[in-house]
Amino acid sequence: MLYDIRLELHYDYDASVHGDRHLVRVSPISIPGVQRVIAASLSFDPKPKLETSFLDFFDNNVTSIAYDDYHDHLDVRLTARVQVEETQKPADFSPTVDGLAAEISGLWSLDAQSPHHFLAASPRIPLSRPITSYARESVERTNSVQAAAMDFCLAIHRDFTYDKKATKVDTTPIEAFNLKRGVCQDFAHVMIAGLRGVGIPAGYVSGFLRTIPPKGKPRLEGADAMHAWVRVWCGVHQGWLEFDPTNAMLAGPDHITIGHGRDYADISPIIGVLRTSGDHKAKQSVDVVRVE
Repeated sequence: MLYDIRLELHYDYDASVHGDRHLVRVSPISIPGVQRVIAASLSFDPKPKLETSFLDFFDNNVTSIAYDDYHDHLDVRLTARVQVEETQKPADFSPTVDGLAAEISGLWSLDAQSPHHFLAASPRIPLSRPITSYARESVERTNSVQAAAMDFCLAIHRDFTYDKKATKVDTTPIEAFNLKRGVCQDFAHVMIAGLRGVGIPAGYVSGFLRTIPPKGKPRLEGADAMHAWVRVWCGVHQGWLEFDPTNAMLAGPDHITIGHGRDYADISPIIGVLRTSGDHKAKQSVDVVRVE
């Protein structure tokens, strides 16, 4: 699948800001055998005084921007063309959860893909006994890591309600779990917390999702979305597989990856500091258009 992507992030500040510094993570990454970034361009208004780009520990694209002058808004614009490969549903060669623990103990690598980074609590995902117990039900119903992850993905989709008004960006996994409501970020965090609790390495994936309008309805410009889903380490033979609990499915060719992390904090679209005396309003617009 070949896609053209356009993202606009707009921030209006109640009072002029200055001295701000931001880290921006919105540019897709190339993943061998999965997706290839053909072209990408990132721009800012107003133009930053300083702008640099680098790869973080998890090999995500990061752009650092800095301002000295006063300004009352910030626009972030991304355009990209990305090729996403269509892959077959993987056969299940994953071990049992007990077998997975033995495989993990034999791994010495601590590079960005190592499952060791995705087993413990992380800044936004503490381990929780109720969520662990919920995930353990999936382990008991299945006989492999891949099957348990899929069962848990389907359970979250079945038991939770998608509700944009129920949670905020800083809602914790246990709060979303108790509400049984939330958005893709909440569902991903709950799934990650549960899998880590039973000893299965799991991480956060940030990206774009192409939405398909109802039959007979026109495609609405800007109606696509940034999205979040989960990657799960299913053993040395299976490696990392990705699951989308919001849509009850394995991630597929409509999922375009921006990057990976332990949780939302590692791959949030923009973080930073600034000097101001007021609040701000944010708007987001995303277009993911398949190139025929």
